Amino acid sequence: MTGYRQVLAVPGMAPLLGVSLLARTAITADVMALTLVVVLGLELSYAAAGGVAAALTVGVALGGPLLGRMIDSRGLRLVLLATVTAQVGFWLGVPVLPYGFLLVASFLAGLLMVPAQAVSRQAIAAMTTVEQRRAAFALESVQGELSYIVGPAVVILGAATVSPDVVAWGVGAAILAGGLGIAVLNPPMRAEDEADAATAERPPRRQWLSPRMIAALTMAFGTTTVLSGVDLAIVATLREAGQVSWAAVVVVVFGASSVIGGLVYGALTRPLPTWLLLGLLGLVTMPAGLARDWPWLCVAVVGSGLLTAPTLGTVADAVSRLAPPGVRGEVIGLQSSAQSAGFALGAPLVGVAIDLSVPAGGFATAGLAGLGAALTGYLLSRRSPARTAVPSSVDATRAHRPTPVVEPGR
Repeated sequence: MTGYRQVLAVPGMAPLLGVSLLARTAITADVMALTLVVVLGLELSYAAAGGVAAALTVGVALGGPLLGRMIDSRGLRLVLLATVTAQVGFWLGVPVLPYGFLLVASFLAGLLMVPAQAVSRQAIAAMTTVEQRRAAFALESVQGELSYIVGPAVVILGAATVSPDVVAWGVGAAILAGGLGIAVLNPPMRAEDEADAATAERPPRRQWLSPRMIAALTMAFGTTTVLSGVDLAIVATLREAGQVSWAAVVVVVFGASSVIGGLVYGALTRPLPTWLLLGLLGLVTMPAGLARDWPWLCVAVVGSGLLTAPTLGTVADAVSRLAPPGVRGEVIGLQSSAQSAGFALGAPLVGVAIDLSVPAGGFATAGLAGLGAALTGYLLSRRSPARTAVPSSVDATRAHRPTPVVEPGR
C-alpha cells in the first residue's frame, strides 16, 4: 500500500479525488434520474425513457473530445464554469420540460456534461510520476466503481421516498457542487516538466493517433461493452429465475469485487498488459451464464468484478502515456467517448443475443466482445514499437524524482 500513500500525499490529490467522486456519482446517476422522470413524472413508456438516455449518451460521446480540446487550448476553469452553468439550467428544467424538448435538451446537456472523469485522469497524469501512475489510476478506477454502486441506488431511493423531480434537482445540485469544487482546486493539466512541450505547436492528429493509441481506445470501448452487457445479462438471468428483485444485490457484489480488484492490482509491483487483462475479463465473464439463481450468480460475477477496475485503470494509464501533453485533454476525451460508445452498444448487443437464445447467451456475447477487443488491441499494439508521448529524458527525470510539488493555482 506504499504506492497509495505516495499518491495521496501528492499535494491536491486527495481533495481532487473527493470532489470528483461527488461529481462522478451524480453523473453516473443521471440516466437513472431521467428514466424515473420520464416513466414516473411524465408517465411515458420505458422506450421513451430509453430515447432520452440515448440522447444524453450520444451527446456525452460527441462532447468529450471537444471539451478536452477546449481544456487544452482555453484552460480548465473556463470549461468547468461553462459546463456547470449548462448543467444547472438543464436539471432545473428537467421536471417541467415536455418530452420533445427534454429529448433535445438531454442531447445538449450531454455535449456540455461536466468532464469530471476526464479532468481527474488528466490531472493524475500531470501530478504523478511515471512510477506512481498505476496506483493513481487504480484509485481513479475504484472511484468510478464506487460511483456506480452509490449513484443509481441513491436516485432510486430518493424517487421512491420523495419524488423524481426532487431527485433531478438533487442530481443537478451535486454536479454543481462537484464541478465548482474542481474549479476551485484548479488541478494542473500538465506537469511542470511538460511546459515546453505544451507550449510548442500542437502536434498533428496523424502523429499521435497511432496504431497503439487506436489499440488503447479500442480496448477502452471493449471494456465498457463487456460491463454494459453483463449488467443486462444479470437482469435477464434473474428475471428468468423469478428473482429479479435480487439483481441489485448481484450488482453490488460485482461492484465490490471490482473495488477490491482495483486496490489489489494497484498495489502490485509489476503490471499486466491491457490486452491480457481485457482478454481475461472476457474469458471469466462467459461462464457466469451457467448460474441459475442469485446466490450462484453472486459467486459467478466475482471473477469479472476482480478484473474490471484493473482493466479500466490500465487503459487510462496507457492512454495518458501515449498522449502528447499539448493534446492530452482531447485524447482523454476520446477515451471517454470510446467508453460511452461501449456502454451504449453493450446492452443492445447482449439484448439481441438474449432474445435469440437464452440469458446465458448474454454473458457469452459480452465475453466474446471483450475477447475480440483484446485481440484487436494486441494486434494493433504490435504494429508499432512501444513509446510514450513524453520524451524519454523527461520520463526518466520524472521516474526518479520525488513526489512533484504542484504550484498553487495551477
